[in-house]
Parts: sequence; C-alpha cells; structure tokens
Amino acid sequence: MKEKVSEILNELFLNYTALKDCADSITEAYKILEATYINGGKVLVCGNGGSAADCEHIVGELMKGFRLKRPLSEAEKSTFDGLCDGENIAKGLQKGLPAISLVSHTGLMTAFLNDCDPELVFAQQVYAYMTPADTLIALSTSGSSVNVCNAAITARAVGGKCISITGENGGRICELSDAAVKVPSGITAQIQEYTLPIYHCLCAMLEERFFGE
Repeated sequence: MKEKVSEILNELFLNYTALKDCADSITEAYKILEATYINGGKVLVCGNGGSAADCEHIVGELMKGFRLKRPLSEAEKSTFDGLCDGENIAKGLQKGLPAISLVSHTGLMTAFLNDCDPELVFAQQVYAYMTPADTLIALSTSGSSVNVCNAAITARAVGGKCISITGENGGRICELSDAAVKVPSGITAQIQEYTLPIYHCLCAMLEERFFGE
C-alpha cells in the first residue's frame, strides 16, 4: 500500500477512534476495490433509504475529482484533436473510476417493481451489469435488507466481488460478502454516520492510488 494511501487510512482512525476495530475489514475492502480497478472493472453500489443517498454520494466521489485534481494527460487530450470543440472538452474532463449507483434508474426500477419481483430490483441490475472483474458495494444498516442481500447473491453467481458496510450485528449480508465492514453501533442513524467517513476514506485511498503522484 502506498505511503500516502496508508496515511489516509490512519487519518480515518485518528478522527474516528471507534472505527479502529474495523481496520482489517476496511483494508480488505480497499484491496478488493484496488484490484477491481487494476483489472479494468467497475463498482456497482446499492442500498435503501439513507443508504441509497450514500450510493449516489459514493459514485460522485469516484467518477470525478474528490480530494485531488484529475486532468487528462496530454496523450488522452490528443484523442480529441480535430474534433469540434475537442480541445475545450478535453481540458474540462476529469479522469474517473467507473461506478454505477443502482438506485438511480427510476424508469427501470419502477418497471421492475411493477412488473416483476420487488425484492430482485437490485439483483436484476447486478445480473445485467456485472462481470467477474466488478465489485458490488452493498449498504445495509441492518445487514438483512432482502433486496440488497439478493444483489450480493447475484454478484457471487456471476463471479464478481461484494463489499458490505453494515452495523455491529452484521446480519445476513456479511456471509455473502468478500469483505464486511461492521461499524460499532446497532443504531441506524449512528451506523449511517460511521458509513460516510468509511466510504470517504476508501474513495480518497483509491483516488490517491490511481491519480496521486
């Protein structure tokens, strides 16, 4: 692990001492995500309610600059040469880490909820999107959200990885995950409050790994 990446992880534990017991699982989650992007994969994210909002947040941090600037290289910019307004477009674009929030597709979700099995709404998207190179981040404060667990099962079926962030009781999602981060609380609001700095840390570590000096 790069020195600056390790510094970001240590910063998390300095600011949130209660999360030190999660050090191993957070590190394992990072390694899975790092390998996902090294191997040309993407990240899918799902969750309900407040966790759905976190899905959008995570994708926002991965797909554009978070703590670092991510300008295109000169070689990447050159692919726009000769295209209408290509130079300005290339200057404005940023490098991204591919990620999809499964909670965002209103038309698809409402069609599936209406026509099919609501508990498979995320599983359907995982089955359609996921390749063995990809990783699912599953957010569930209870660890037992049926639609989230079904997505994790589907990720395993297609050969992908699953990372979960949940409460101290773990729930069913942990047994379905390659890395399960169980935060030290069983209270929904507190679990959500711990979840944010964890995924901020993971996103910052990945950004440093792929776009840092």
